[in-house]
Amino acid sequence: MAFTGRAALLAALGSLPVGIWDPGWTGILAVNAPLAAACACDFALAAPVRRLGLTRSGDTSARLAESADVTLTLTNPSGRPLRARVRDAWPPSSWQPGTEVAASRHRVRVPAGERRRLTTRLRPTRRGDRQADRVTIRSYGPLGLFARQGTHRAPWTVRVLPPFTSRKHLPAKLARLRELDGRTSLLTRGEGTEFDSLRAYVPGDDTRSIDWRATARQSAVAVRTWRPERDRRILLVLDTGRTSAGRVGDAPRLDASMDAALLLAALASRAGDRVDLLAYDRRVRALVQGRTAGDVLPSLVNAMATLEPELLETDARGLTATALRTAPRRSLIVLLTTLDAAPIEEGLLPVLPQLTERHRVLVASVADPHIARMAGARGNTDAVYEAAAAAQAQTERHRTAEQLRRHGVTVVDATPEDLPPALADAYLTLKASGRL
Repeated sequence: MAFTGRAALLAALGSLPVGIWDPGWTGILAVNAPLAAACACDFALAAPVRRLGLTRSGDTSARLAESADVTLTLTNPSGRPLRARVRDAWPPSSWQPGTEVAASRHRVRVPAGERRRLTTRLRPTRRGDRQADRVTIRSYGPLGLFARQGTHRAPWTVRVLPPFTSRKHLPAKLARLRELDGRTSLLTRGEGTEFDSLRAYVPGDDTRSIDWRATARQSAVAVRTWRPERDRRILLVLDTGRTSAGRVGDAPRLDASMDAALLLAALASRAGDRVDLLAYDRRVRALVQGRTAGDVLPSLVNAMATLEPELLETDARGLTATALRTAPRRSLIVLLTTLDAAPIEEGLLPVLPQLTERHRVLVASVADPHIARMAGARGNTDAVYEAAAAAQAQTERHRTAEQLRRHGVTVVDATPEDLPPALADAYLTLKASGRL
């Protein structure tokens, strides 16, 4: 039971000391007898809250920063009409700041024996699972003097997926892939390591591609055409350790790594290669294996949705051993991790030969664009000191990358916006040269 503002005001006006014989509650109730009767009647006519039926339907997933609509169906089985205010509570990260009150609160009227639907529009600000909390209902009488209030549980989960903003680069990368595959109208066919077909020689063709035996059997000069390798294996390894929690701009490094991994997975699956995913720090956080080309991207997105950086040092030996078990055959291992000197020199470099002996290794890292801006800053003493610190950080980063390259590792180091297309270009270069 709850007083409304209207009831409180009437009670204050009705409790003026006019004709009160007893200064206690008896006198006040005597003066407010009509009000008390009205309140009791209003409370009695308010629809009961506990008997209401609640069910949910709607979206079960949404990309980060996109909206998801969840419908709450409110059934009134009682013989009294329901006049209510409803609060559909969700975690704070389910809405943009400042929009929770407008999105989660509803006014509703449900006649006796009927039902109504209330739609709550979520706009999540973080990845992961968002679970509905309690539904609080305040049922008012016809006069609005008193209200019944209660809570219900109506479970529902919305999985917030990575945004995959780099998908805008996919058409351009697929066009380059078609060029490599020889499916576009070009003067020279795409290079690769798998024989495709024979065709007549045209000026400008590489003379090394001439097939002399085929030429001897016919009157025209024949050249071999090639296509990029297919059915190669790619293992995407996400380092979810301490360094992945560092924020670059408004998001942690892990989110930028995920975006780059999704673009590469989409491109590689279209190219006919098999893509697996391993997320690791000191134990396996996610593992996706054996998916078909049409299912690999949804599976990766779903597995990445709940990943969060772990504030502990990555076990490089455990990561290497797990990667070798996950990819028993020769593969392209794409390790998305940091290029900070300490984790690479003390963790990865000692175990790197175990990977490079059996696999082609590509290391991709997220660079902080703020460091580049600091390196170019001038104008005052503080700016010069910041520029010197940034230059030192860049030098250490370049030195670490060179150490990896000396071990035969391909290194991609770019800002969050540039990393996805740069990683895709590195994959296409390896594919065109037959080094997968």
